[in-house]
Amino acid sequence: MTGVAEARTCRHISVRPINPAIGAEITDVDLGRELDAATAAEILDAILDHLVVFFPDQDITPDRQAAFARRFGDVPEVPDSMFRVHPDNPCVSVLENDAERPPTVNNWHSDYSFAARPDFLSVLHARSIPDVGGDTIWVNMYAAYEALTDPMKAHLAGRVATHDFMKLYERPFKRHLWKGERFEYMEAARLEHPPVGHPVVRTIPETGRRALYINESFTRNIEDLDERESASLLDYLFEHIRTPEFQIRYRWEPGTLAVWDNRVTVHYAVADYHPRHRLMHRVTVLNHEAPQA
Repeated sequence: MTGVAEARTCRHISVRPINPAIGAEITDVDLGRELDAATAAEILDAILDHLVVFFPDQDITPDRQAAFARRFGDVPEVPDSMFRVHPDNPCVSVLENDAERPPTVNNWHSDYSFAARPDFLSVLHARSIPDVGGDTIWVNMYAAYEALTDPMKAHLAGRVATHDFMKLYERPFKRHLWKGERFEYMEAARLEHPPVGHPVVRTIPETGRRALYINESFTRNIEDLDERESASLLDYLFEHIRTPEFQIRYRWEPGTLAVWDNRVTVHYAVADYHPRHRLMHRVTVLNHEAPQA
């Protein structure tokens, strides 16, 4: 089984799969209004089934975006380090690029996998989209795991990988983040997030399915292997997850809001639109909780 789960019957929302492997569009819901528990539960089911879901034409404020995210767990305030913080809401990160601010997030990653407590969901709202370019690609990491041979699955069983904030943020194209007053914020982030170990293969409680949990940006090495063994195995896995059949490439429209499960996806923001303007607002959910009434 390498595709998304079979569609459920929903009473409060409409869910339309848009890719065999990953991704669905949700309509008949206004995220500018407070959600009732039944609607929130159906949205969560759709996220668990399709891994990334898209809500088109959502005209919402940063406060409403954060309130929506809180229906699914703990929403933290974000540090003023890798991205700017929205002036109207401390839980909203501002991802903005243009001629003077070229994009530097075109790398495969799972949000905050370098943290001891990685993100559960990311909630990204498209505020301004270039006329061409700026797509995002997501990978179904269930499918990536399930496509491995049985001997490789056995080889990965029980292994732990080190995820490291500095694997990405020490690279030359991130050097601008460490200049001037930004240095203090970045150094604080580095100290808050020392290297941490996570299982290479995770079993997701809600589904009982296994997913790969590695990404090129933050997975430094596989523990208990020597340097060459670890590098060779990770290179293979990084190449494996780029298989097109595991992916969806999504063309944003202004107002679209996307929600994805970081436990079972990696994503890549295609940086082909420079010097055009692109503005996104992001909120993260740390832990999985049942929607509250």
